[in-house]
Amino acid sequence: MHPQELFQQIEALKPEMVNALMQLIRVPAVGPESDGEGELEKVETLTKILQNVGFDKIERYDAEDPRVPSGKRPNLVAYCNGEADAPKLWVITHIDVVPSGEENQWKVTKPFEPILKGGKVYGRGSQDNGQSLVASVFAVKALKHLSIKPKRTVALAFVADEEQGSTKGIQHLIGKGLFNKEDLVVVPDSGEPDGSFIEIAEKSILWFKVVTMGKQTHGSIPNMGLNAHRIGMQFSLALDEVLHAKYNVKSDYFNVSTSTFEPTRKDKNVDAVNIIPGEDVVYFDCRVLPNYSLDEVLTDVRRVAEEFGQKTGATIHVEIIQKQTSPPMVDSKAEVVTLLKKAIKLARGLDASVGGIGGGTCAAFFRKSGIPAVVWSSVDEVAHQPDEYAKVQNMVDDAKVFALLAVL
Repeated sequence: MHPQELFQQIEALKPEMVNALMQLIRVPAVGPESDGEGELEKVETLTKILQNVGFDKIERYDAEDPRVPSGKRPNLVAYCNGEADAPKLWVITHIDVVPSGEENQWKVTKPFEPILKGGKVYGRGSQDNGQSLVASVFAVKALKHLSIKPKRTVALAFVADEEQGSTKGIQHLIGKGLFNKEDLVVVPDSGEPDGSFIEIAEKSILWFKVVTMGKQTHGSIPNMGLNAHRIGMQFSLALDEVLHAKYNVKSDYFNVSTSTFEPTRKDKNVDAVNIIPGEDVVYFDCRVLPNYSLDEVLTDVRRVAEEFGQKTGATIHVEIIQKQTSPPMVDSKAEVVTLLKKAIKLARGLDASVGGIGGGTCAAFFRKSGIPAVVWSSVDEVAHQPDEYAKVQNMVDDAKVFALLAVL
């Protein structure tokens, strides 16, 4: 098999790839934490796409979840048998997407009404993680069209719940014992626009909720109450300053060289402008370099909360939403890294570099299990943004790399 023959076949599949991506975008798959109904309808659409490819086996692993109407969060695994069954080549993509966000910020199209414009497919979930999902599927379809049997069995996993912690997704599959430490695992959920970066390390993740309790009163007599909204804002700014000042080490190994502590979501408080709120709720998203302990960060957060409460008279509670300590870094000479570098060189003519990111991916759970998973794809990093898009050529070119990984 000459690589150019494989590349030409993938290029010929481009219209089908665009159509498949648009089909998937039209089906929202938002988790129950954001008032969504989960991934079931999208999995049913994806299953039809997979059946048309001709995979040797398709299996479904449901995780129970009473928060969604179906009561289950589905995960799919599709197999293309190779000359050797083990070790397998795994490509892990996720089905779920984040909510639309502020829909008035979407200018090109509505979030779940995809359009093709200027070589890009716009829509929620187009890049995160639809682009890579479709690329992995059509890499196998190209091999099937050319009657090429992979060197190793290719297993594509399409998982639920990635955006909210993966307990119903990849952690569920790992618990089923599907993976071996010798397997080659690629998670295409981050990267650089030209595909020149392989992620082998991640920061620790800490999400927490801050509840500030004051005393509600009429807007005309603020002296009779305690404005939780003002105190909550002041606390957030003070905490932001304390954390950035203390945890200030830089590491050029990561694409964002410092630890980050970002106040993000804010819950609604009162319904009227003329009410002094008695409760304020804000959330922080912290991405912490492996140099630091999350327990130490939390100790500082709670200390500042107690000091601020004593100073203002408010009561400030801190509640952990997610706490994920960064797993060990993958060896830069691991087989999966070496093989991926070779495939990128053949398909792109690039010498890929390795490093770390602040985003959390499914790869972290593999690394904690002793499986050296890497993260790679070609993206402009517009995930979670209004007018999210996937470049069609990125999708096609990444499919070429996935196909090469199967035969090298």
